[in-house]
Amino acid sequence: MELPPRGRGDELLKPGELAAVRLRLRNIAPKHDLTTVIACAFDHRTRMLPFIYADTRMIPAGVRAIGSAMVDAGFTKTRIVLQQWNRNFRPSQMRLDGRIPDIFMISSMQLHTAPCKAMIQDACRIDPTRRPLIIVGGPKVMYEPWDVFSAKPENPWAADVAVTGEEYVLMNLLEVVLSIRAGGESIRAAFVLARDSGLLDGIPGLVYARGERDGVSDELVDTGIQRLVGDLDELADPVLGYRLLEPPNRGGGLASLAIPANRVGRYGPVGSLVLTLGCKFVCPYCPIPAYNQRQYRTKSGDRIAEEIGRLYSEYHIRFFFGADDNFFNDKERTLDIAGTLARKVDAGSRPHCKIRLGTEATIHDTLLMKEHLPLIRRAGVWGLWLGVEDMSGSLVKKGQSTDKTLEAFALLRAGGIFPVPMMMHHDAQPLYTRNDQSGLLNQIGLLRKAGALYMQVMMLTPSPGSKLYVETYTSGLAYQSVDGIPVQPHVVDGNHVVASRAASPWKTQFNILAAYLYFYNPLRFLAALFCPKSNIPLSDVETSPISPSRNKLRRRILRKASAYLADAAVQVFGMWGLANTIRRTFVWGLHLMRGKIKRHTCVPASKIPMRGVDGAPASHALPGTPTPREAPSRD
Repeated sequence: MELPPRGRGDELLKPGELAAVRLRLRNIAPKHDLTTVIACAFDHRTRMLPFIYADTRMIPAGVRAIGSAMVDAGFTKTRIVLQQWNRNFRPSQMRLDGRIPDIFMISSMQLHTAPCKAMIQDACRIDPTRRPLIIVGGPKVMYEPWDVFSAKPENPWAADVAVTGEEYVLMNLLEVVLSIRAGGESIRAAFVLARDSGLLDGIPGLVYARGERDGVSDELVDTGIQRLVGDLDELADPVLGYRLLEPPNRGGGLASLAIPANRVGRYGPVGSLVLTLGCKFVCPYCPIPAYNQRQYRTKSGDRIAEEIGRLYSEYHIRFFFGADDNFFNDKERTLDIAGTLARKVDAGSRPHCKIRLGTEATIHDTLLMKEHLPLIRRAGVWGLWLGVEDMSGSLVKKGQSTDKTLEAFALLRAGGIFPVPMMMHHDAQPLYTRNDQSGLLNQIGLLRKAGALYMQVMMLTPSPGSKLYVETYTSGLAYQSVDGIPVQPHVVDGNHVVASRAASPWKTQFNILAAYLYFYNPLRFLAALFCPKSNIPLSDVETSPISPSRNKLRRRILRKASAYLADAAVQVFGMWGLANTIRRTFVWGLHLMRGKIKRHTCVPASKIPMRGVDGAPASHALPGTPTPREAPSRD
């Protein structure tokens, strides 16, 4: 079920509103001296293709953005903890500036629900008089905020508030709470007063609990759908967030200092950048358009160029991935970004000449941008992750076909950009076909021949916030358990078959492994040594400022060698990643083979009653969610 839209014309914040709330907080921050820890939940059981390197080497944009906003608002005593690096982290052991933090925030994806809940439970073990205010956000909470409030009296735990929106919602919440906080009062006590006084009800994008019986909340109050910042230039500078990273360690607490600036690039060599948000396509399995209120939001080219320059100069990060839903969605805005970056390169700016940028686009929009691809490459775009899905168009149609896909690949490679296909396998797709190109292996073979160095194949899984989400459960498509094993969030990852009508779903599971094995194998590695797909125009071009003459020949040889061997190196990496993928999914295929599958008949919904402000329907409630018979009085 998609998130409901706000009223037309009320989807976006007023220009300057996000920057203004941070400025107001900056003026009062010194009076409060808050300490904050922001944790990124991560389940290490999800480590497999196609994200096995990026999951630990690219610093997530969400927690970094929140950290940047906190520092920009004057709360400099902030630390970001990544469970990717600190798997033994325990909130009950954290100390910052010599004390238990005032605020503890968690950001979580759906996949990482288990460690997210574990951190909340551990934080709830802290003495209530000293316990921090627990705020949970991220993609998980944006669609299922009720799941961070326990409904079990035998195991009571809960977040204090779920933030179902972006930075502005958090900043607005802090402003309201701090406006009534008395001297020496804990931030959590001030939050409770603001909650019980109804002061939070005017902040769209929150879910909080009211009342309690046997340790379980009586109801959850949903303040509605957030307003979005329209101009992404108002976001806080991401450089600020990179200063807050907790060093990797095996302990449960925090180090005395964050990672030094000169070592950030060593631990996180790939930087995530928010360039654009939103997509014009309305795929039924995707929650992105509804979340963005059918809006397309961007940063200016000047702002992006400034961020890249500072991130390279301060942290030595030269590889970037744009957190775009569809970078080519709006031609005019794309050209503004690309043109600005290209001018920096033409002027000899060292950071912009050295970077390599990857992002996502669609086949349809790539073809519309074909005359501008040389400019896109000159701007530093080195790879494009393309939503090929299924070239036959039988799963979803986004303007792609076999001919158009191959044309887009040829144009990109001729322009010096590596195309990376993102495939979706589905029940109706055979593994191999003789007379057409609809088979999974047929399509992967075509894409490899067309020049794909890397690729991903995933199975369609239930996606919260999408049009098909409720139907996936009520129709019995989604599995509840397999061979007696409950389907847990960490396997709803696209690599495990957890929703299928196939009579033999184990075949579909092994098809995914077969597809990866067909693409990454020793024979392809040997072929890549003699005829590499990585040796494309501009792959070894010198873009950095002119170096001294004595280094030119050496640099030229190294560039040629790296371009030639890149394909073979990717094959080695892919085989390593495939070994991890087989280790984690092969047994699941065996369980599917036994055929003991129990299916859902209703969508997982909150067991705690939910309501909107003043008794209105809750915006984030799924069908089957109980509602209070009568909204409780505030007296």
